[in-house]
Amino acid sequence: MRVLNGVDEIRAAIGEHLGHSGYRTVTQKDIDTFAELTGDDQWIHVDAERAAQGPYGRTIAHGLLTLSLGPKLVREIYRIEGMKMGVNYGYDRIRFPSPVPVDSKVRVGAEIEDVEDVNGGLLVRLRFTWEVEGASKPACVASMLLRYVL
Repeated sequence: MRVLNGVDEIRAAIGEHLGHSGYRTVTQKDIDTFAELTGDDQWIHVDAERAAQGPYGRTIAHGLLTLSLGPKLVREIYRIEGMKMGVNYGYDRIRFPSPVPVDSKVRVGAEIEDVEDVNGGLLVRLRFTWEVEGASKPACVASMLLRYVL
């Protein structure tokens, strides 16, 4: 795990790939639970028989489920210290270039894109890339904004 302590170390890491998380299998139970919580029960996610005849040959995870796995997986990659606190400020440019088929293994890679001074702290832009084991394209690419208080 990479530990970045304070403003200088965060700035020095701009443009660096911080590493990858371990792989996590996305199960049908994960997909069904997400569908129940969000009300997104489209057949491509929850109906295995119908999905077997669909474009992916099986059910796929919701794009937003894939995105929501980020915080847990990212904790395996890096930690920022030397700040009073940090909060999720939002996301920019979220894309889902390829699906996450049921029982696939996904991991996340992280890179610091930019650091901006803001009143009383920093706004850190991180690029996260979700990869499916064996796939040629990423499943999700997003820039997350984290606001840190000094």
